[in-house]
Amino acid sequence: MELKICHLYPDILNLYGDRGNIITMRRRLADRGIAATVDECSIGEALDASQYDIFFIGGGQDFEQEILLRDLAAGKAKEIIAAVEEEKTFLAICGGYQMLGQYYKTWDGHQLDFIGALDLHTVGAKERMIGNYMFRTTDESGGTMVVGFENHSGKTYLGDGVAPLGQMIEGYGNNGEDQTEGARYKNVFATYSHGSLLPKNPVLCDFILRTALERKYGAPIALAPLDDTLEQNAHRYMENRLSKK
Repeated sequence: MELKICHLYPDILNLYGDRGNIITMRRRLADRGIAATVDECSIGEALDASQYDIFFIGGGQDFEQEILLRDLAAGKAKEIIAAVEEEKTFLAICGGYQMLGQYYKTWDGHQLDFIGALDLHTVGAKERMIGNYMFRTTDESGGTMVVGFENHSGKTYLGDGVAPLGQMIEGYGNNGEDQTEGARYKNVFATYSHGSLLPKNPVLCDFILRTALERKYGAPIALAPLDDTLEQNAHRYMENRLSKK
């Protein structure tokens, strides 16, 4: 078995060690004898989305998102939308999550129109939502506890047909109002969780990898267990810390 991973804009969207998600996916596949290749695709480089099984988009600041809009409009947006609808697997973090939506409107009224792959939009606020946080994914996304770190001023609201990735337990999540965190549409996993997300959430990582493998090979996949002692210790430490707040 093999998975091909496309890391979009790695030189621009890489806040808070988001590249660690790529490292974790690649390592957990390799430890099971599953081949993984990772290609990077940035500004000015053509994207053929049909070649890949997983797409990763990290987080960035508002001005970095604006820089990418012209490049997305030149062809990548169409490829991304097609891949989403074909149920390719995506992991999108913070700014990458927002970019998959319809638009981002800043607190002073300036609107950035994004690619519209997901029916959601984001509205900027003056106050940032920042800190360690915790949420539980929905049953459709594995029903597991997730710990992470959020730092965003944008408030994201989900539209019809887009489910939350999970429900907040501690922290702000999508908007600090409706207790939702992230988005799940087809095989897109979108979240505000930096930190990076996957190293300390191995159960979620395996769920995402299995989703991609089953989509590619058209059959249920059982992933061999790994020794996750270190990962689970890191996860439990933060979960216990947040549970006491």
